[in-house]
Amino acid sequence: MTYTRIKKLNSIKQIIVSYPLTPTAEQQVARDRAEIKAILEGHDSRLLMIIGPCSAWPEPAVIEYATRLTELNKKIGHVLKCVMRVYIQKPRTIIGWAGPAHHPNPFGKPDIEAGLAYSRAMMIAVLNLGLAIADEALFIDNASCFLNLLSWVAIGARSSEDQQHRVFASTLDCAVGMKNPTHGPLEIGVNSVIAAQSAQVTMLDGYEVQSHGNPHAHLVLRGSNQAPNYSLTHLEKVQDLMMQSGIQNPAVLIDVSHDNCLLDGKKQPHLQPAIVFSILDSLKKKPELKPLIKGFMVESFLTEGSQVIDLNNPAAVDLNGLSITDPCLSWQQTETFLLALAERLTTGAA
Repeated sequence: MTYTRIKKLNSIKQIIVSYPLTPTAEQQVARDRAEIKAILEGHDSRLLMIIGPCSAWPEPAVIEYATRLTELNKKIGHVLKCVMRVYIQKPRTIIGWAGPAHHPNPFGKPDIEAGLAYSRAMMIAVLNLGLAIADEALFIDNASCFLNLLSWVAIGARSSEDQQHRVFASTLDCAVGMKNPTHGPLEIGVNSVIAAQSAQVTMLDGYEVQSHGNPHAHLVLRGSNQAPNYSLTHLEKVQDLMMQSGIQNPAVLIDVSHDNCLLDGKKQPHLQPAIVFSILDSLKKKPELKPLIKGFMVESFLTEGSQVIDLNNPAAVDLNGLSITDPCLSWQQTETFLLALAERLTTGAA
């Protein structure tokens, strides 16, 4: 086998013991999970908003963002259920920084043990502010380090066709969003939801187990093949596929970043609010589709845009909430957007 052992890792159980949840935080996670499930079931009329940085780094900027979102949530929580993206693992089309769970200091060497501790401590700090948090399950062998902290989990576009990720999604007790694949077909996205909602036999912690299926698995539309997929035509097709498949709690979130916010082949984060409002306007033409759309995903940080970091010049990196992965909305744009959206929902104009 072509690998070299670097070091023996402490067990994930040891990391969890070192960074425990308080009883208050445990109750909060349970409450947030229940509220998100109620939205997906149609019992809670709020829109689900998965929002925050593309990647959760550096920690001080992430905590500053969370603090601001906590305050804003007091004004908008009656119509929006905000769940902060605390994404600690980054998928790559080829290679690149894998996120803080594997590489907590991008200018140093990868260090998985330090990364797991860094990421869990950061997530707990956000939770202790009173926010629900979300992450993408990328490397599922380390998932147990974070699962008791999360109220919503994403299976990404590069993972949703993978059987191991589909089986993993079927074991979760929280809602899980299955993204359509990067190359497009809505049928494959819906198939991933069917698989996640179904009972599966797998290996877990040294046992052969049968999952119970996840009735709150749902589809996340993120665009594909350099084109958007949130049009009424796309949504009608998704609705038909879900009805034909007998999916429980049929639900769609629309990721208004990624291929859904491209202009001339480049991601334009400032377009995200306009896309949300355009989708809400389009649903007035097809009100029968409105119950299907349960919310949106938005990439947002403190500073607009993104930066390419020079690993040989760490002093040049902007540590004040400017993404080092995908471009994001600024905080000012985010606050203006969420307040306007909440106002529209409150007045019934959506």
